[in-house]
Amino acid sequence: MMQVHTSNTAATQLAEQAQDSINNERLQKAIAALAQFGGRDDGGVARETLTPIDLASRRHLIELARSLGCEVEIDECANLFFRRPGSTDLPPVLTGSHGDTQPVGGKLDGAYGVIAGLEVIAALNDAGITTRRAIEVVAWTNEEGSRFGPGAMGSSAYVEPERLTAYRAVLDKDQISFGAALDACLAEASDVSRRAPLRPLDSCVELHIEQGPVLERAGAGLGVVDGIQSVRWFRVVCNGMAAHAGTTPMDKRSDAMAAAVGIAQQLYAHAAQEAASNVRLTLGRWQVGPNSVNTIPGTVEFTIDMRCVDASVLDRFEQLLHRATADFPWRGNITVECFFSRAPTHFPQAMLTLIERACTRASAQAGRPAPLHLTSGAFHDAMYLADYCPTAMIFVPSKGGISHNAAEETAPEDLLLGAQALAYTLVELASR
Repeated sequence: MMQVHTSNTAATQLAEQAQDSINNERLQKAIAALAQFGGRDDGGVARETLTPIDLASRRHLIELARSLGCEVEIDECANLFFRRPGSTDLPPVLTGSHGDTQPVGGKLDGAYGVIAGLEVIAALNDAGITTRRAIEVVAWTNEEGSRFGPGAMGSSAYVEPERLTAYRAVLDKDQISFGAALDACLAEASDVSRRAPLRPLDSCVELHIEQGPVLERAGAGLGVVDGIQSVRWFRVVCNGMAAHAGTTPMDKRSDAMAAAVGIAQQLYAHAAQEAASNVRLTLGRWQVGPNSVNTIPGTVEFTIDMRCVDASVLDRFEQLLHRATADFPWRGNITVECFFSRAPTHFPQAMLTLIERACTRASAQAGRPAPLHLTSGAFHDAMYLADYCPTAMIFVPSKGGISHNAAEETAPEDLLLGAQALAYTLVELASR
């Protein structure tokens, strides 16, 4: 008969047993099986959210979860929940990530966190472990934001259901609304129970590939994620005067490109001065009008992505941006709009301490270096869950720091370490 452990010592022992029960062969096969949905000849995966191939992959996950004895639910944003019941009705412990990819992505970004969560459930079944709290694995909808923007729709709508009304009106490039795609998904999943909104959660742990080079460079197999960087996005529009490139003297021009480049140079120079603070600056999207080889640009629009774990660094950057655009010496005008801002996410110390213990044990047993603490430079669903319940993340290395790319790869032994650390963490949380 399965035993339910409730004391702290017993919870730790149970966590260790769960960690040691992870089956690496089963984990690798499950990752490969999901990668077949949208799989490409180059090893990448093309599985944008709520496309037919994504719906097929969701059905695959539903059947896999049911084969493990899970209860399956879906909510109004098509987030899928796979529940392994506990011995009580206490709020569950949540893990998981997302199943959608970039137009050409890899097989691990998001998918690894979902599959590893299901592997933990399989391992608990093998070990005959029952936890006090249920453990739920979630596959969030539209984390990537490549077909419908913004990203992380599923997790943000879970935390704030009122967001869903605006999200449903968003159109993709083919003028299909997110609402229409959602309705088709929910119709396909008519055999799945509907989940009520704002269900309480005890805690949340997201396992993810790093998508950067830090862990690989340090030789570490696991990362304890302290938080997620603050980010601000701006749209800058420089309005000058289009004119003939051959007949307009340089001192008579109102060149929008000259203004945009001048502002960009100031921003890059400031980023170099702030290098010690690990600020990240990207000027990612440029639109030039009339975009002709022999016409002086009359309008230039570009975007700015500023990121740093220290919000005060972004404050200084924003102040510089407004000074640079207000004082630029030319004949045109410049407007600046902040269209997205997110404060830094700091995960609670109690969660970090538990995850470090889980990662340290897994690393030591594998003869690997101690886990490394780091901050995520990318957005994750955990960013929104952190506003809802105690939340944290575990990272595994990305070879070459590559992600959002068919070449995305993590060594199988590192994928195993991540699942082992996740199992320990979830079971200790769920046994309390």
